[in-house]
This record gives sequence, C-alpha cells and structure tokens, in this order.
Amino acid sequence: EAVRHADVAGTAWYTDGADGALVVTADSTVSSAEIAGLREAAGPGAGALRVERVAGRISPLISGGDPASATGWRCSAGFNVRKGATYYFLTAGHCTERSSSWYTNASHSVRIGPTAGSSYPGNDYGIVRYANTSLRHPGTVGRTDITAAAEAAVGMRVTRRGSTTGVHSGTVLGLHTTVNYGGGHIISGLIRTNVCAEQGDSGGSLYSGGRAVGLTSGGTGNCRSGGTTYFQPVTEALKAYGVRVY
Repeated sequence: EAVRHADVAGTAWYTDGADGALVVTADSTVSSAEIAGLREAAGPGAGALRVERVAGRISPLISGGDPASATGWRCSAGFNVRKGATYYFLTAGHCTERSSSWYTNASHSVRIGPTAGSSYPGNDYGIVRYANTSLRHPGTVGRTDITAAAEAAVGMRVTRRGSTTGVHSGTVLGLHTTVNYGGGHIISGLIRTNVCAEQGDSGGSLYSGGRAVGLTSGGTGNCRSGGTTYFQPVTEALKAYGVRVY
C-alpha cells in the first residue's frame, strides 16, 4: 500500500513467495530520489523492499494477433469470443478506453465494430463487438485453435502473438504483479513474463497450447534484446463479460 500510494510511474511490484520481500522493479525514468521516497513511504516496512533496476521504460504497448486500428493508434486483437450468437474480440482496456470504433486497417476502410466494454485502469481488458457481418472471426490465434481458457502458473510455457512483432514464446515468471504506468494508471493482478513485446502488440493474445491465458498489457525492452512483459489474465475478462472462447 505504501508503494502504491507513493505513486511513482515506471515501477512494478510483486511479492516474492520465497522470502516475503516486496520486489519493486524500477525503469530508467525512476530517479534515485524517487526510490528513496519509496523507502521513506514504507517506513518501518522499508526492510521488506527489494528494488531492482530494469533498462528502458515500462509502458502500455500501444501502436491478437491481428491488428485492430482506431483513430491515432493501433493495438492487437486478443481472442475471439462469443455470447450466444453474438461475436466479439477481447483486447487491452487501455486500447478500448480511448476508442468507440475499430477497423481492420490504418486507413479505416473496413470497420470491425464498436467497443462494447472497457475496464482500465485497475484492470486492463476491453471487448469489441463484430458488427461487420462480412468479417470472419475464427476461434484461433494464427493457426492455433483456442478451445479453453486457463489460469497462468509460474513456470508455464506461453506464447504471445501481436500485430507488431508476431509470435514469441517464453515463461511465466510471476503472478499478481502491480504496474504503475503513470498518470494514475495503476493495474493490479498482472502476469509477469519474459516474453518480448513492442508498441502495437497491446491487447494481443498470450496462450499455452490451445488455452487462452492473457492479454498483452505493457512492459519494457523489445524483441531484439528481450524484456519483461505484463499480461491481464484473460479469465477475469471472460467472467466480466459473460463470454467464452470457442
């Protein structure tokens, strides 16, 4: 709570289950004075803080695999889902909160449909309804058939697909991570991984085999040198909107 209330943009934190320490990741924008401020805010609990530096800047990855464009930016579709005979796709909430309409291309000549729901900050998921009946919406990510959803687990092998960098794989490093993107945008309950991602991959799919696991939120680094990427658990979004993968 002390770290959250200190409100230092460019930090992420989680509890290390091995020793009970609160591990705070600080990106290159966080000053030494701000780190000192975190320790001061923690007061008697400062000894439980372990601060780790990371290169680059922690940020939402705006620029599912497939591209989904809105006015001024591009994100990625995560997973196609349905409720009865109505079809949608899930993506990041920091994408849907700023747009009411979505398109398959940057020129906005082919409309997908409207934003049907958005939860950001706090969470980072949103949902877009397929209003264009000429568009196909298979229950796949690339060539992988998604037939179920699963909770992430530390050590799980996962794959991410996004519209900027395509397909990359890695491992789940931790759960229940909180990230402060700045501007009051603090997201909790995220999955922490070593899968790389870049601008425009936001909202894209994280999956393990044929199981949907997460939606790309943000992170640091790139797909040349690697980095840390955070994901919104997809099960929370499925429950919130009463939809299912297929």
